[in-house]
Amino acid sequence: MVTLSIVTPCYNEEATIEACHAAVRDVLAAHAPDVAYEHIFIDNCSMDSTVDRLRVLAAGDPHVRVIVNARNFGPARSPYHALLQARGDAVIPVLADLQTPAEVIPEMIARWRAGAKAVLAVKRSGDQNWFQRWPRALYYRLLRVLSRTEQIPDFEGYGLYDRCILDALRTLREPEPYFRGLVLEVGFERSVIMYDQPPRLHGKSSYNLYSLADFALLGLSVSSRAPLRLMTLLGFSGAVVSFIVGFAYLIIKLTFWYSLPIGVAPVLIAVFFLSALQLFALGVLGEYVGLLLNYSRNFPLVIEKERINFPASGGSVEGSSPLPGSDRNQGAA
Repeated sequence: MVTLSIVTPCYNEEATIEACHAAVRDVLAAHAPDVAYEHIFIDNCSMDSTVDRLRVLAAGDPHVRVIVNARNFGPARSPYHALLQARGDAVIPVLADLQTPAEVIPEMIARWRAGAKAVLAVKRSGDQNWFQRWPRALYYRLLRVLSRTEQIPDFEGYGLYDRCILDALRTLREPEPYFRGLVLEVGFERSVIMYDQPPRLHGKSSYNLYSLADFALLGLSVSSRAPLRLMTLLGFSGAVVSFIVGFAYLIIKLTFWYSLPIGVAPVLIAVFFLSALQLFALGVLGEYVGLLLNYSRNFPLVIEKERINFPASGGSVEGSSPLPGSDRNQGAA
């Protein structure tokens, strides 16, 4: 019998946890009764009663596993860590708000059994309004031009991934994982299915403009070195243009020494332009220096506070560190 791991990241999801658990359970029971599964919830230090509700679920369902983080480690590291802890033959990340509908899971399993190592679920762009759609389309177009690997617009990481892909990811030791890019970079046979994203039933997304921009910059910096080369080209081009303009000004000034008044404004404009260009270049360079710092620190993806309902032999696979003296494998009867 094949085994499946469902992974659900949580942060202040007290209103949706039970619905997510029930949706996954009912879909697998109705459409994949021959598949054994585990449902791993990882809580990223929620401020509400999410952990208490997860304890209740784990006590009543042996399929439920819970990881509680010691603090909030961000929306990229925490879900990625949970994926690496999965022990199934395949893993499917499902959001707690059910905007990644569980009804797509049976088709994913069918494609996987047909030979696909990765089944990518791509959201239909028509589900977004114009204000959301055009910046996303522009970003993916830029990423596809600059990236070393293929990028799929509106692919946000939802899908089914064979164990061979997870084993490959475990060898990468990524401190700031950009999961949707990593699964494409790893390769293997894949299939693509489309889905309609349902509206969020409760609460609101924890993503704000800053976190979205941070995630976009992460995707760009880990996927390509083109921004660094672009800064080199801009610097060289600026130097050439400055030399040409300066030489032309010298000739004109020597020719029309008394009849060519040049004020302070052109000088100030040039200084501000070059200063802005330098700050932009430093910002781009800082993104890559920050990544190098994270690689050199070798800090774990998360530090776990507690584990609930994991098998006695199910220790951490990769990317985690326990707190000294913490109970990392508390059973739920």
